[in-house]
Amino acid sequence: MQFRFACVSLAALTALVLGHGAALAASAENGKKAFVKAGCWQCHGTVGQGGVAGPKLAPDPMPQETFMSFVRTTNRAMPPYHEAILPDADLADIYAYLQSIPKGPDPKSIPLLNQ
Repeated sequence: MQFRFACVSLAALTALVLGHGAALAASAENGKKAFVKAGCWQCHGTVGQGGVAGPKLAPDPMPQETFMSFVRTTNRAMPPYHEAILPDADLADIYAYLQSIPKGPDPKSIPLLNQ
């Protein structure tokens, strides 16, 4: 009887947590696809390096909560991307993609730049 209660409680807890928007593990691979599909690359570059129209996003993106809030509510040159256009799961994946972009080499480690 206890086992049955535990299973029901676990199932109810899982449904409650997932039903309230808890994100599953974000995917950098899916994030790269979403970054391209949503057109982020057009202003921010293909690896978040920034460009004329959009600032650098990677490596070392801003904190995730700040990033998600800005994308949803920006009133600057970038239009806000509401959840109907860019779901929370895709936005979390994009953030995972930005986090996955490695830092470039230290300029001091490049001989040609130190001559």
